[in-house]
Amino acid sequence: MIAFLRGEFIYKSPAVVHVDVNGVGYEVQISLNTFSKIQQLDKGQLYTYLLVREDAHILFGFFEIAEKEMFVQLINVSGIGASTARIMLSYMRPAELARAIIHGDIRTLEGIKGIGKKTAERLVLELKDKLVKHSTESNIPAMKHNTLHSDALNALLALGINRQAADQAIQKTLVQVPGLPLEELIKKALRTL
Repeated sequence: MIAFLRGEFIYKSPAVVHVDVNGVGYEVQISLNTFSKIQQLDKGQLYTYLLVREDAHILFGFFEIAEKEMFVQLINVSGIGASTARIMLSYMRPAELARAIIHGDIRTLEGIKGIGKKTAERLVLELKDKLVKHSTESNIPAMKHNTLHSDALNALLALGINRQAADQAIQKTLVQVPGLPLEELIKKALRTL
């Protein structure tokens, strides 16, 4: 209904911003990620999502379209409401969150307030394929100091495989077939276990 707002930021807090759009003031719920981007700005544009409930109409704002898209994906998961989705986007940037979901990193997801093991597993189950389809691995920036080996190791550990066995399987696979993409490395390492 309301795709974006462009105007002056009259009031800003880590959770809410008031946007004056030609004399009309909108109260917009935001994440810490968005707040950090607009903190020093007097005016700008926010992509928005209007949540219509029986008791309220709540406008959520996002500095980047990727954050809005992630928010919409998250609230479509059973058990994830708008408040929880906003908290998740306050803990992690959209690309980091997508990376954790795509790689099945349950432990990282559980580190977010309000996300338990079952919810983290549901997130991975329901969103992994959608996120892989919408954003290829090359669009998800690698975290600093991450290597192919450590990404594969984290994935195998998330699957419940012993660290030493996972590490040996990855090293063996890398020696046999160097230059594999991450997904293939994980699959081949699993076969050697």
